[in-house]
Amino acid sequence: MTTGSGGVPHPARARSSTRLRLTAVLLTLTTLAALSGCTTAAPDAGPPDREPRRIVVASGRDVTDGIRQRLIDAWNARQGADGYQARLVELPGSADQQRSQLLGALQSGSASYDVVNLDVTWVPEFAAAKLVQPLPENAVTDVRDLVGAVDETSFWAGKRYAVPFNSDVGLLYYRRDQVGELRAGAGWDDVLGAIDKLSRQRPRGWEAGWTTQLAPYEGRTVNAVEAFASAVEGLRITDEHGVYRATEGQLEKGVAELRRRTSSAYVLGHAYTSYEGDSLSDFTQGKTSFLRNWPYAYPALYETFKGNLGVAPLPGKAVLGGQNLAMTRPGSSEKAAKTVDLIRFLTDADSERCLLQAGFAATRASAYDEASRCTHVDMTGGEAGAGTASQQPPHQIHFTRDILLPALRTAVQRPRTPLYGAVTQTITDKLAPLFDPRADTSDVARALHEALRRELP
Repeated sequence: MTTGSGGVPHPARARSSTRLRLTAVLLTLTTLAALSGCTTAAPDAGPPDREPRRIVVASGRDVTDGIRQRLIDAWNARQGADGYQARLVELPGSADQQRSQLLGALQSGSASYDVVNLDVTWVPEFAAAKLVQPLPENAVTDVRDLVGAVDETSFWAGKRYAVPFNSDVGLLYYRRDQVGELRAGAGWDDVLGAIDKLSRQRPRGWEAGWTTQLAPYEGRTVNAVEAFASAVEGLRITDEHGVYRATEGQLEKGVAELRRRTSSAYVLGHAYTSYEGDSLSDFTQGKTSFLRNWPYAYPALYETFKGNLGVAPLPGKAVLGGQNLAMTRPGSSEKAAKTVDLIRFLTDADSERCLLQAGFAATRASAYDEASRCTHVDMTGGEAGAGTASQQPPHQIHFTRDILLPALRTAVQRPRTPLYGAVTQTITDKLAPLFDPRADTSDVARALHEALRRELP
């Protein structure tokens, strides 16, 4: 999962020191089991004739101040003392490690996850393996309000398996004090031309024109898909059934475009081993004038550069990221209804406004309205569920409404296939030689094409 806190709910106050110690031990064991993704503690005690009245939500790390947990707290507050209660479990590790943990836990039944927050690329895999269930129509409110490109990631084989929770898209950050103002609709030729000028001026501390995430992980795949989609209009590596559709010629154009962008004349040398945090740090330190990163980076960068920070939609095509909520198993009809209600609450228009104000990219167009405010939770630092809205500063409104929302609407998806894990590993591996200037782009494209043709139907 791109972009980077909740935790388990606090136990009720014990009435004796013995009970307090017992509660602490049980909570520790439960937390360790949930985080392992391999085992879990015994279900909550309850009447023998009904299942535990809890809903466990498994998710990756929250890069905000814990807005996901606060939204869950707000839903819990509405359920009453005897109602169902939801609990958030955050999985450790990288996105690949989280995917492996979820797959292992759901396939073995070793973890009691009722809702899983899936990276948008995982939905076909989990749906095809029947690890998540098709959702009823009432699981999502006001479908027309969802950003179309974002909602497309919720489906597989014509069925809705998830509801968009928070989105993501690649953006271009830049230094206004070094570059000036990028014109609207600027392309990569404009960016590379600006870098050519900067290479002659060489501002203090400057090492290269731009940086991104080219380490051998999902970041490299994202950069590749953006270059491929920009070089070949309408490129589809897979169709809606996960069947391989790209040609060697198309991939050769894409590889050439990726080589052009990432040659040592333009990109920071550290980018070849950089993850999101590394590239963000290099840009903040003044080593580059441009940065490709995700929306979560905007608040920190604005605090650093203030009016000298520029941000624009990524030139060419940008990849869509984000996470969607899916239900693992229906359980009893009562629990299934409550689980659907939780998903509906966490993804409704007000929750999306809260997610946006906290730093995530919202999945609903209405959340970007200037007058739109979060009321599910207190965004001013009070108690969850207090319903107090906060006023967004003008620069934040401009960023979300004029930059982020348009970028989401035109974003492209990575290959949609139940075999995405193998596909992204293949792309990452086969593109590694490209960063050696002696490598031939035709050879790289041919090797990638042959490998993808073997991996995919």
